[in-house]
Amino acid sequence: MCGISGIIGLQNISNPLVASIRNLEYRGYDSCGVAVLNGRGKITVKKNIGSVDEVNEGEKLTKSKGFVGIAHTRWATHGRVTKANTHPHLSCHKEFACVHNGIISNYRALKNLLAKKGHKFLSETDTEVIAHLLEDFYNTTGNVEKTFLKTLNKLEGTFAIAMITTFDSDRLYCAKKESPLILGIGDDANYIGSDSNAFIDFTKNSIVLDDFEYAIVSKDSYVVKNFNQGNIIEKEITRIHWDAEMSQKGGYPHYMLKEIYEQPQAIINALNIDQKHIKKAASRILKSEKNYLLGVGTTYYVALLGEYVFSSMAQSFVPAISSDEFKHLGEISKKAHVVALSQSGETYDTLNALKYAKNKGACSTAIVNVIGSSISRLVDQTIQQGSGPEICVLSTKAAFAQMIILNRVALEMGVIKKIISPAKKNIIEKGLKELPKYVSQVLNEKSGFVHTIAKRYSHIKNWLYLGRGLYYPIALESALKMKEVAYIHAEGMPAGFLKHGTIAMIDSDHYALVFVPPKEDRELYELTMGGVEEIKARNGFVLGFHFEPKDSKSGLFNEDIVLPKVEKHVAPFLQLILAQLLSYFTATTLKRNVDRPRSLAKSVTVA
Repeated sequence: MCGISGIIGLQNISNPLVASIRNLEYRGYDSCGVAVLNGRGKITVKKNIGSVDEVNEGEKLTKSKGFVGIAHTRWATHGRVTKANTHPHLSCHKEFACVHNGIISNYRALKNLLAKKGHKFLSETDTEVIAHLLEDFYNTTGNVEKTFLKTLNKLEGTFAIAMITTFDSDRLYCAKKESPLILGIGDDANYIGSDSNAFIDFTKNSIVLDDFEYAIVSKDSYVVKNFNQGNIIEKEITRIHWDAEMSQKGGYPHYMLKEIYEQPQAIINALNIDQKHIKKAASRILKSEKNYLLGVGTTYYVALLGEYVFSSMAQSFVPAISSDEFKHLGEISKKAHVVALSQSGETYDTLNALKYAKNKGACSTAIVNVIGSSISRLVDQTIQQGSGPEICVLSTKAAFAQMIILNRVALEMGVIKKIISPAKKNIIEKGLKELPKYVSQVLNEKSGFVHTIAKRYSHIKNWLYLGRGLYYPIALESALKMKEVAYIHAEGMPAGFLKHGTIAMIDSDHYALVFVPPKEDRELYELTMGGVEEIKARNGFVLGFHFEPKDSKSGLFNEDIVLPKVEKHVAPFLQLILAQLLSYFTATTLKRNVDRPRSLAKSVTVA
């Protein structure tokens, strides 16, 4: 969460600096600011609460003049959303300016110590302590790099830091510890950013900083060092495979809708991942004594879907555990193996769980969407899903692609164990290969019907999302989308759980969305429809997503959307598409901020 940017170049950097944090706004958007070192050797800071465009209009961010600067777009952790708490922060004499992501756990002790020395603080943030600490150390060292090093080694907690100073006006300093930070290497300028979107408009060459590394960047060079040992580290330049155009809306009103419509291509990309990576992951799972699937939020529901497909296709029980609870549940040894799911590859809880597992000697695999991310570099095997940039805070296409990859791994496990015959394998693979076509069909043919239903029922405040078997994690993820983007209470649960307490809530004001399997999945279909009848017997409202247009039981639905017939293993995915659209159109009807829902950030990198 929060976005850091920095630029040093031959030309005035104010316009690209503002463009940079605009590209990072999905990481945090309650306030923003810039600090630019001007030609007179002074640091100019402009900042305020609001979006980048709002703050730029009021504070004239792009009017700053200089060749080196840092910027930040914030998702508040320490301190309220106020102008004073907005980054960048200055030292007392305005000779150091810094921005920071993460949490400085010892900031109160440092703040008290600095206050006793006469330092005056203007904010409630932990970040401001860094600026004052830099100033305090420089008073004794007289050397900027030594000052930066002493500061880094005094800080406890997690951080990505960028700093400029009047004492070294031709350089930009930055450092990383458990919070993402990368360099962008250009022709006439160099860049830093929380992720590559910070500089994708200007260069595709990047260098990923590892924990305990800092960089000193000038307009035409850079050096990376370890701030524990102080030694220079040779870093490989990575080429970014997407471009700025892929990150733009492309005519869609919101990134969320664009990314929903990009899901057919995301599926194709997931299906095109080299089979050797799928086989390697499948073999690791089968050889390990205990396996766990890890994710948090949406990726936990992706992991839960994986639990079901591993059970059904490979007869292997691989429990899904929310990353934040892993330490309390996982039985970890050298014979264990964890499969971690993260779109950003920087999710704090998942990264923390992986470190715990690796410290216990466990083997690890990750499915991530960001090349060079912290998780991808920590694990023994990485499957890069290649879904392209996902800008909306809510994950749609990246999560969908991970579900497809887990299906492929489960299928390979079933083949290795000889549970799945060649004929059945062909049927499942055919269903997966045809899925992009059917997803496109649903998006093109059903979105209007979903939009109508969303407008008709956007006033409803309470929903139950019900599914059985593989449809249960689909119900959970669909309910989460409604909560995230429309701020409506939607509770996902197994349809069979309904009669064990929750059915007491059913009345004319409590609506239900039921994910109904195809009739070919006979037992699951009958059990699910039994739950529909229980709701209707109590005068409840049912919206049905189903596959049977002429079924005698379809009269039980108050509203329904009928989907095309597909192979049963991929049927739940079409219902997920409908649920994504329902959340999106409900949110737009209610005039929510779709791409930037309140209180949320794209990459949760703090505890």
